[in-house]
This record gives sequence, C-alpha cells and structure tokens, in this order.
Amino acid sequence: MKTFKIVPKIVEFDTTSQFCDEFSLCSDDLVFLSKSTEKYFAGKLNGAHVIYRGDYGKGEPTDIMVEQIYQDIKDIPYKRVIAVGGGTIVDVAKLLALKEFHPVLDLYDKKIPAERTKELVIIPTTCGTGSEVTNISILELTQRKTKLGLAVDPLYPDYTVLIPELLADLPYQFFATSSIDALIHAMESYLSPKATTLSRQFSLKAVEMILDGYKKIAAEGKDARLSIMKEFLLASTYAGIAFGNAGTGYVHAMSYSFGATYHVPHGEANYVFFMAVFKTYQKIKPEGDIESLNSLLSKILGVEKSEVYEALDKLLNNIIELKPMRAYCSVESDISVFSQNTFEKQTRLTANGYIQFSLAQIAQIYRSVF
Repeated sequence: MKTFKIVPKIVEFDTTSQFCDEFSLCSDDLVFLSKSTEKYFAGKLNGAHVIYRGDYGKGEPTDIMVEQIYQDIKDIPYKRVIAVGGGTIVDVAKLLALKEFHPVLDLYDKKIPAERTKELVIIPTTCGTGSEVTNISILELTQRKTKLGLAVDPLYPDYTVLIPELLADLPYQFFATSSIDALIHAMESYLSPKATTLSRQFSLKAVEMILDGYKKIAAEGKDARLSIMKEFLLASTYAGIAFGNAGTGYVHAMSYSFGATYHVPHGEANYVFFMAVFKTYQKIKPEGDIESLNSLLSKILGVEKSEVYEALDKLLNNIIELKPMRAYCSVESDISVFSQNTFEKQTRLTANGYIQFSLAQIAQIYRSVF
C-alpha cells in the first residue's frame, strides 16, 4: 500500500505585511530570520522574540548551531515559531518547535522523543528547499562529519506561507543552486519506489515549471528570472510535496558526506552528483519509470529521448557551471570514505533509489565526478 498526504495548510500572500496582519504576530512568537529579511516585517513584529540567522554562523545547519540557539532561547516562553528563510532556517526552526531538542544528537539518535508543543509556521525565501511542506530536518552532525536527516511527523509545519515578495532579493547564485535542488527533488521523487500516481503529478509539474523557467533565462539572460519567481517558488513547493511523500535517493545520499566535509551548500553539492547518478540509472535500467520521465524531458527540451541528459546537462550549465569534487578541495581518498558512508549510513535515502547500487557502483559514480 502506498499513501499520499499534504499536511501543512498552504497559504499565499502578495506581501509580507498581509501575512503579519492575518497571523497577528505578538510576544508569544519566536521569529527566526535573517537581518536582510527583517525589513519586510518593519513595524509588524509587535514584541515578538527575534533571533537572527547570522548570529549563529554561516553555511549549512549544524548541531553546533542548534545548541547555540538552545542556550539563547531556553528561557523564552514562546508558543509559536515563525521561520522566514532558506533551508538552514527552516530545518532548524522545525526543531525549535519541539518540546525537547537538547542535546540535539540525542534527538537524532532517537534517544529523545520528537514531541511538538509549539505551532510552526514556515515561510521560504528561496526556491529550492521544499522543506516548508515536509517532516524532515537535516543537520550536519559535526562530530560525525556527515549530514543526517530526522524524518518524523511532529516536524510537519502547521502552515506553509508563500510570499513571492520575499524572493525579490535572492542573489542569482542562491537562486540557481536552490532551484536546481528543487529540480533534483522532483526528479528523484518521481523515480522513487515510494512514488504514487498523485506524488508523480507534483513531480512532473515541478520539472516542467523549472525547466521552462530555465529555458527563458537561457534565452533572455539572468534577469529574466525576476518576472517568474512566483513560478519557481510554487515549483519548489510542488517538488517538496512530491519528495515529502516519495523521498529523495542517491543524489542526496551521495552529496551528504561531501557537502558536510567541504561545507558545500546543499543544492550545489547535489548538483555535483545529479547527472552522474541519473546517467547511471539510464545505463543500467533504461526501461521502466525513467522512460516516462525521459518522455517529459524530451518534450520540454525539444530533443529525442536518447538525448535528454546531454541536453539537460547543457541547459543546467547555462544556469550555473558544474564543477567536479576536486574543485572544492576534495582529495582522492574521499572516494572510498564517502562511498562507504553512503552505502552504510544513508540507507534512509538510498532505499528511495530508482535501483539499488552496489558499493562498487557508488564508488564509480564518485570517481566519475572527482
């Protein structure tokens, strides 16, 4: 039996001011955002407790970051968490809504039960995380030099709020890496053995919207994205609904050790392995679900099905240059270490692969992108 569900209530506003008026921010709220985003909430916070992303370091979310925030908020009597940001803010905020999340390693090791006691409102400011509609929080566990996902129902937001206005200041680099991450979410979830007829409709729509947007940018230049940011925001949410039900697979699994070791942003780390994993899927098992996915790609890209991955590779390189692992200072010995980690410790993700890779096949993919 396969199931499909959408848990958060999804709400759309044209402006942040409309959201603030409707949700009535007050002193019972803990608002987690970046200082660059705070301007959209000017005069609307109404005594809410505010913590800033930049006060807790840069880069991907880590166990250290969560512990630092815990020390700052443990005595604040908040009843609702409002997260406004990208993947780091969203994934951390999900933990802040739990009854207990310290020590955070105990939470991820399932020694602490995940019980939610606060309302959770998520407002994405990028077009890639998809985490605004899922029950997943991913942290870099610095002591273990890897990333790990916690997937439990108490992490579902109560509300997902979409405000295109908040993406207006998104730098092109972050737009590119986050939207490619959304594309990967959509394509991996389509091929997952957990996919359903319904989840695949969300996957396909996300793929179509993102690639149509990329074609517009390739034809008209980077600024062309500014007129279609709402479409990318919606596509990211569609992809989040898809992978929230069906999961992601080997692209994400293989990126975790690499991204954690070299502090590569999540979407960019996934991009390193994206084409290599899908080309391997195509080579080993060209029949089946990948064939129907390729049919869609063929129509969107205007090429034969046999040419879709070369055409997709070319289009994505037009959006952002693909770099090998070694460009991030990775060393050859990483191949065996990362392969073993993926094979043994990322089974939550590898179980969602279109096919199951052997340790040798995983190592070959790492080698091919090194």
